Amino acid sequence: MTLNQPRTRPQLGDEAASYVRDQITSGTLAPGAHVRPESVANELNISSTPAREALQALRAEGFLELAPRRGFTVSKVTGDDIRDMFLVQSWVAGELAARAAANADEALIARISRVHDELTAAAERGDLATLEEQNHLFHRDINLASNATKLAWVIQLVSRYAPSRFYATIEGWPETTIDDHAGILDAIRAGDPAAAREAMSNHILRSGEQLARHIDARLAAEPAPSA
Repeated sequence: MTLNQPRTRPQLGDEAASYVRDQITSGTLAPGAHVRPESVANELNISSTPAREALQALRAEGFLELAPRRGFTVSKVTGDDIRDMFLVQSWVAGELAARAAANADEALIARISRVHDELTAAAERGDLATLEEQNHLFHRDINLASNATKLAWVIQLVSRYAPSRFYATIEGWPETTIDDHAGILDAIRAGDPAAAREAMSNHILRSGEQLARHIDARLAAEPAPSA
């Protein structure tokens, strides 16, 4: 198989949806921009079928609109939309953290402590890719430790409005992440579910507000539509 051949691994539609979703929430694709299945397929080196399935899924999620003779266009996502989604996410993430604190053992504490240290080191050297990866691992380990699979599934749904490459677009995000994670880690170390719930919930709300302000500023800077 050559590098130019379409990929054949499963769930290509999910990967394509994630790719386009990230471009929308990060502002790479502006409201009203056309998104064509063929272009997505070419960019990801996949066939047009999973690309089209991805765009249909994003339409159902509210990220895209489909109009006759116009095809798919990007829906407008406002700062208040982001605040609403992160509000819901804060409730669920807080509960997951509380349950993780109740279930925490030495292995979990050692694992998330190590992740936090690696995240901090990555931020200090400006390694955004590793920072993002360690942030994902930190939250994943806590969610798994909750032993609440259905709630963990819900958090995956509502977290789709956060772009994957968050650190590259939001000023101050690494500092917020490091400070907030330290408080979450302290609560889990202490086995304090109430403190873990509050620390995680506040972390998600602060993160959402940073993204919402970024999106509000981006929309305000866009030229007004012509009459």
